[in-house]
Amino acid sequence: MSTDLDKLWPLLFPAIGQTLQMVAAVMLIVVAVGTPVGVVLHNSSPGALFAHRALRATLSWVVNLGRSLPFLILMAAIIPFTRYVAGTTIGVSAAIVPMSLAGIPYFARLVETALREVPREATEAGRAAGGSRLQVIVSVQLAEALPALAGSLTIAIVGMLEFSAIAGTIGAGGIGYLAISYGYERFDTTVMTATIVTLVVMVQVIQFTGDRVVRHLAH
Repeated sequence: MSTDLDKLWPLLFPAIGQTLQMVAAVMLIVVAVGTPVGVVLHNSSPGALFAHRALRATLSWVVNLGRSLPFLILMAAIIPFTRYVAGTTIGVSAAIVPMSLAGIPYFARLVETALREVPREATEAGRAAGGSRLQVIVSVQLAEALPALAGSLTIAIVGMLEFSAIAGTIGAGGIGYLAISYGYERFDTTVMTATIVTLVVMVQVIQFTGDRVVRHLAH
């Protein structure tokens, strides 16, 4: 069975909206939490602004723990927590919980990697100029790493788009749910093809936009 094209758009457009809603909400949480975690990871390392072996080891272990579980397993494992936070285990609001928990450690490592590319001399110059730790982090480290951070943000957005498609397998809505409920369970090749093409186009647009932003910031 295949859905007629005139019936496809009323299915596809709301699914795209739900996917964008999920990714946007998750990225706000991921950037707000993942950025400071990445900053602390970097600056608690030996020779950094506030080197602290125990803090770095503990935080690094937590981040590695968050990154060690495949997203599908993570979603299933934290269903009680998701119900407690979102009040439900299905729908967009429920998907935001596991997506955020998976995205925060992922983005934190990307931030840490971006900050490593900032020459240590720049940080030392900021300190020598009398800047506080916070001023050095904001005005030197994050400012210098801005192109790399933009690239990391692009990678994270594409990653969350993939997670949103996986979240559709448990009824989170969006393009993933449409692909499973119509494309897979009903053998609807029209819907399956449309969802694949939509995801490919969305990734291409995100990557193209991210690359343009990185080039602009690098100049």
